[in-house]
Amino acid sequence: MKLPIFIADAFTATAFRGNPAAVCLLENILEEDSHQQIAREMNLSETAFIRKLQPTDNFIQKNTNSTLTFVTLSGELKARKAEDGIVLDFPLYPTFPQDFHEVGDLIKAAIGDTLVQDIRYSPDTRKLLVRLSDSYDRSFLETLKVNTEPLPQIEKTGRVKGLILTLKGEPGGQAAPYDFYSRYFAPWVGLPEDPVTGSAHTILSSYWSQQLGKKEMRAFQCSRRGGELDISLRADGRVDMKGGAAIVLEGTLTA
Repeated sequence: MKLPIFIADAFTATAFRGNPAAVCLLENILEEDSHQQIAREMNLSETAFIRKLQPTDNFIQKNTNSTLTFVTLSGELKARKAEDGIVLDFPLYPTFPQDFHEVGDLIKAAIGDTLVQDIRYSPDTRKLLVRLSDSYDRSFLETLKVNTEPLPQIEKTGRVKGLILTLKGEPGGQAAPYDFYSRYFAPWVGLPEDPVTGSAHTILSSYWSQQLGKKEMRAFQCSRRGGELDISLRADGRVDMKGGAAIVLEGTLTA
């Protein structure tokens, strides 16, 4: 069995930055064990398997508006090509105030005595959003040592599956200004830190839109690889996220 396979870095225009993912193109359905074996071989946090719903489907002819619709295990995902990147169509999830005393042990274990300005919770995604004090800057968030190892033992009810740390941006202070910064951690699912996280920005977009009074924003995820997102909240309650993509590997998988 020979399968076309790619590694793409998303939310960046530069190779070896952004969020790396393997993409495997399938002509036929594979057994789930084969999916898992290929994913383990790729050794990345995400491996996507793309298959046409109908063998006769022709993406070029059917997508004259440059939009593709993917039917995924999480629902439909629409992607369209823009002049300067790819736009993903995501749901937008609200956040609700969270009492510090209910999650204080988790936060202290993760970031120690770092000053916290706001805490929110997203029941739709089971993500906890922790906004750091406005007295900190981007370099502080980038260099902050976050201890994720004990978090699954501290919070093991299943209520929290991801931790977002976020910080207000400095729109007027940099050559490439950003409205907000973030980092994302999910040790509950075996991911100590994710390089760039689209799902986290479905919550961050909602939160920062309310805080800043803006519908159009630019965000930077401060992982070691780093990633940029252009965010646009839509009137239908969804959010468009635009980012670059760099193909860093193209080949054939033999199995």
